[in-house]
Amino acid sequence: MVQTKQDLLRSPIRHIDIKDTAMDARPIVKAMGAMAFQARNLHRAASIYDAMLREEGGAVILCLAGSLVSAGLKQILVDLIRHNMVDAIVSTGANIVDQDFFEGLGFQHYIGSSLVDDQALRALGIDRIYDTFIDEDELRVCDMTIAKLAATLAPRPYSSREFIGEMGRYLAANRKGTDSVVLAAWECGVPIFCPAFSDCSAGFGLVHYQWERQGQPHLSIDSVRDFLELTRVKLAAKETGLLMLGGGVPKNFAQDTVVAAELLGKSVQMHKYAVQLTVADERDGALSGSTLREACSWGKVDTTFEQMVFGELTMTLPLLASHAFHEGAWKLRASRRYNTLFG
Repeated sequence: MVQTKQDLLRSPIRHIDIKDTAMDARPIVKAMGAMAFQARNLHRAASIYDAMLREEGGAVILCLAGSLVSAGLKQILVDLIRHNMVDAIVSTGANIVDQDFFEGLGFQHYIGSSLVDDQALRALGIDRIYDTFIDEDELRVCDMTIAKLAATLAPRPYSSREFIGEMGRYLAANRKGTDSVVLAAWECGVPIFCPAFSDCSAGFGLVHYQWERQGQPHLSIDSVRDFLELTRVKLAAKETGLLMLGGGVPKNFAQDTVVAAELLGKSVQMHKYAVQLTVADERDGALSGSTLREACSWGKVDTTFEQMVFGELTMTLPLLASHAFHEGAWKLRASRRYNTLFG
């Protein structure tokens, strides 16, 4: 039977909500501490994240890579922001724009299958992220919303943090009845940095915007300014902890702030805490899989409170985040609102 676009885009992804008492993962995480392998590693990672949240004057930097929002993890990320459990975010552009801002505009991701004819999906205008489907026509709306937003701003260089802040302002003014990482971060003063901002729907939108303004002053994204601004977050914090979901550019970008601060002549400590949830393998030398102990050799991460957890994020993050939420250390933290560092 030939399936239509409507047939395939029928069942939306539902984002897991850790706030309900029925989702309290503390008993299972505690039990994992007496087990072995990645169960014990996850227990230790949860303990380190709890210590990050209890560090007086400390900052938690959340790093996002991979397809997290589209996979049903958006509400967890929103809750980490709204409950003062992260203070700055470094992310791939796809999570922030193609997935989160996309949903903030009122669109959805859909339960699909990896066992499909991708040529047939292409003909229907459906994009696939493994077993998740997206309406390509709606993604084009997302692209063009970025282009239209850029056209309303002064034509000058912006850090990705600045531009994403404007995206949050746009969502606040045009609410579609759904929460969003971008919206929550803007409302809570949490800066979001996307070092490779053009590698997503933002890139398509800004290419269109600059094409239309050929020969005229135009907006651009200054990635060096991103690096300087994130380094200022490192300098403003007494101690820093990294909660890294996946690896790649966000992981390295956040780690590098220690070296950047030293090159500015500032005396700073290595990141005191570091947790990475990943499925990557270190044996090929890939950055995504490099261990946190390896980062210590570069002077980036201390090894006293570091933990790698090798497991897929849709399974490991809900356990870790639920444990932290129900432990409640966030209730004792003062809001950092690091966006105020930048005027």
